[in-house]
Amino acid sequence: MTAAQLDAEREVDLARWRRAVVALWWLPVGGLVLGAIVGVLYSFRGGAMYKASSLISLGQPVSPGGVVVNGYGTNPRAVSEIVSGAAFQEEAANKADMRPGALRGHVSVAQVGTTTGTGATRSTPLISLTVTGKKPGPTAAAANALSNIVVAQTTAKYVGVKIATFQATLKSVDEQLASVKRRLSITESALTAAASRHLDPLQQLVIVGQEDNAETRLGNLIAQQETLQQQLAFATQVESARVVEPAKSVKSSAHSRSTSLVVGALIGLILGAILAIAGEGRFRRAAV
Repeated sequence: MTAAQLDAEREVDLARWRRAVVALWWLPVGGLVLGAIVGVLYSFRGGAMYKASSLISLGQPVSPGGVVVNGYGTNPRAVSEIVSGAAFQEEAANKADMRPGALRGHVSVAQVGTTTGTGATRSTPLISLTVTGKKPGPTAAAANALSNIVVAQTTAKYVGVKIATFQATLKSVDEQLASVKRRLSITESALTAAASRHLDPLQQLVIVGQEDNAETRLGNLIAQQETLQQQLAFATQVESARVVEPAKSVKSSAHSRSTSLVVGALIGLILGAILAIAGEGRFRRAAV
């Protein structure tokens, strides 16, 4: 059979199918309506589902010289590896009072506000972590548990050492401040008493000198305290990974109603057209 004959045969078949669909138009239309109804009913199948999403900021460690330090914890793909790990999912499920393996296939992550170009290496990635489940409480608890695991796993140990050092130094400075303030209060009381008792001017000068030294020491400690507080805030809020927004469950349909309707209607239309084409000969003989 030549190519021209094949094309002619295809045209004949298409024409016959078109006539069958037009003649038995009620079959495709009926299939479309019935498919849409079945699709909507299917959307109610499985009951309600809940979705809980948290927002995580990955840490951006910085060296003492101010240079950005890239590593495992700054790679957004590391989050996917962590939350898909069976051990971490089981740990989160236990904290959420869920059965082991309940999170398998129900956890997803996505990078929020992806930056491209020259600023991509300097931006701190934001990660959206989402957990789906049938119960709102455990779903949100599992999402928050996984978020805390991500924070613990992606925060560099180097940053943890910096935070511990800043906290210890700040505690020492706070103690020194309290001690200097007590000494300054005693010195001021002594100066007031010396003035009221008309002590020797030289003795008063000594007390004034002690007061000046205490005030200078106090000012230096306050400046050191402010610097340490800023460094600690930077280490905890920027260099460390942290949960920006905790997860909260929201109700979502188990199946998208609009999608189920469209898919069902399309399937019904196709089946109706097939029935029309297949049954066109039978209906014609019945009519004769």
